[in-house]
Amino acid sequence: MDLTQNYLDTLKATLDQLDHKQIDSMIELFGYAQREQKQVFTFGNGGSGATASHAAGDFIKGASFGLEKRFRMICLNDNLPSMMAIANDTDWSQIFIESLKNYLNPGDVVIGISGSGNSENVIKALQYAQNNQAKTIAMCGFKGGKIAALADVVIHAKVNDMEVVEDVHMAVFNVVKKHMMARLHSEKSMGSTYDARIQ
Repeated sequence: MDLTQNYLDTLKATLDQLDHKQIDSMIELFGYAQREQKQVFTFGNGGSGATASHAAGDFIKGASFGLEKRFRMICLNDNLPSMMAIANDTDWSQIFIESLKNYLNPGDVVIGISGSGNSENVIKALQYAQNNQAKTIAMCGFKGGKIAALADVVIHAKVNDMEVVEDVHMAVFNVVKKHMMARLHSEKSMGSTYDARIQ
């Protein structure tokens, strides 16, 4: 078996199965958040946490560069000291919900990422968000897990392969970013040194 070709074929097939209506709904939630200056919170564990961090960085800089109304996107798993303190003094399942208690306002957007869909700390945070008038997005894989039933928008990579799930989630964030930039940026420059680097 050609492992490389099999992986790429699986990735392509999973991308082809994505629900475009759910992606469109995610795009509209980001447009709403920017327009109304709502906060966007994202979080996950392991690779999903890295995806959350990457996406937040893209919207803080790339999608916001040059705008007066910027994206107010925060990755909750970027604050390692707070997560460790919460986990050490309470329980690992509380690390995201406790941070949301500090920051969340009604109408904010909360994005929980879990490959399995069953990470307890992501479940609890999405439940808290739902109970406090936030708009929610679940990004999951495999069978969808519990978070698929908790969110207003569900980005479901329907494949039993964690690496492919993670690739798909990042691709969806990039699609959303591209849409926001197309809507909001009259100038295409991302900064003078960036522009020089890519020439």
